[in-house]
Amino acid sequence: MGKFVIEKILQNITQAAEMYHRLVLLAGTTGKTTALQAIRKQISAPLVNINLELSRRMLELTERQRALQLPRLLNDLVESTVGDIVLFDNIEILFDIALKQDPLRLIQGLSRIKTIVATWGGNVSGEILSYAAPGHPEYRQYHIKEFIVISHNSE
Repeated sequence: MGKFVIEKILQNITQAAEMYHRLVLLAGTTGKTTALQAIRKQISAPLVNINLELSRRMLELTERQRALQLPRLLNDLVESTVGDIVLFDNIEILFDIALKQDPLRLIQGLSRIKTIVATWGGNVSGEILSYAAPGHPEYRQYHIKEFIVISHNSE
């Protein structure tokens, strides 16, 4: 893991703390988990595997209940963490079309509670943040505004 990337993330966490949406996305295809693990060691922030934690909480819910309760479950998860910064890894479950959610809006809403640094398994092109490929059911595209995106594509 490059020292430069870690320093860039730490600088952006400081910058995000002063923004309306205290959100930093680490976008790319590889190396994101390694980066968050290094950040966790440096600042002692909780690192949450969103796929695992939400799957546990939604296990006994029906599909409809999952879609309805996911925002509250995610909010409870963030509020139960210690400190002002939370690191989100493995957020792919938020893109599940059966859950009928807008993943970025969910995370942005939570970033009003605490500063969130989240991995994003997609790409950045100019001012456009995307997830999945066009035509894929989980495809999403967003204009980058009111949050910070760090493009990272290597270990």
